[in-house]
Amino acid sequence: MTEPVRGIVFFDVDGTLVSTGSSSSHLAARLGHREALDEAERQYADGILTNRQVSEIDAAGWRGASTSAVDRWLEDLPVLTGVELMVAWCRSHRVAPVLASLAWQPVTASLARRFGFVANGGPRVGVTGETHDGTVAEHFDEFDKRDAALRYALTRGVPIERCCAIGDSRSDIPLFEVVPAALALNATGAARAAASSAIDTMDLSEVVPWLETWLRGLD
Repeated sequence: MTEPVRGIVFFDVDGTLVSTGSSSSHLAARLGHREALDEAERQYADGILTNRQVSEIDAAGWRGASTSAVDRWLEDLPVLTGVELMVAWCRSHRVAPVLASLAWQPVTASLARRFGFVANGGPRVGVTGETHDGTVAEHFDEFDKRDAALRYALTRGVPIERCCAIGDSRSDIPLFEVVPAALALNATGAARAAASSAIDTMDLSEVVPWLETWLRGLD
C-alpha cells in the first residue's frame, strides 16, 4: 500500500496466520529435516534454545534446495480461513496489513503475493546463485521483529499510537509491549498476559470486530 493509511496492523505468521505447525515445519517436511526442526522449535518455545540456534538448525536443512522449489512449496502453505476477508477489510478501511514475523523471508514474500500483505523484515537463508547454501545470511529475533515494525511505521509516517499487533507467542511480546493495542490469537499464556485482548478462533475474519473497535478508537 502506497496511499496514506489510517493505521497499521502487524500480523505474526507462524501460529497466527499459519493454521497448523509453522511455515518452517511445512518446508522442512519437503526438505527432509522436519523431525529435527520440530524438536528445535519445541526447545525454543520452552526457552532452551535461542532463535539464532533454531535458525541455524533449520537453514542447514535448506542446503541444495533451489529458490524456485521453495517458492512452489509455499504455494500450499496452510493458513487460517478468512485471511482474504481480513486483508480486504484492511484495504477497505485504509489500514496497512503488515507481516511482522520470524518466518523466513521467502515465506513472508509468498504470503504477500498470495493475499496482499506487506512483507517486512525476517531472517534470510543464504543463497548462492539460485540455490540455498545452508547458512543464515541474516539473523532476525523477536527484538529485530519489533524494531522492523517500528521502522516501517516511521517510514509510512504512522505514529505508533495508530498501530496494533496480532500474534500468538513469546516472539510477539516485545512488539506487544510497544503498541497500544495487541491481540493474542490462539496464543500461549505468556502472549496472552502481554496482550490487551485475546481470542481463540480458526477463522481470521472473526478478528474484525476487535479491529473495528481499535480503529474507532483512533478517530
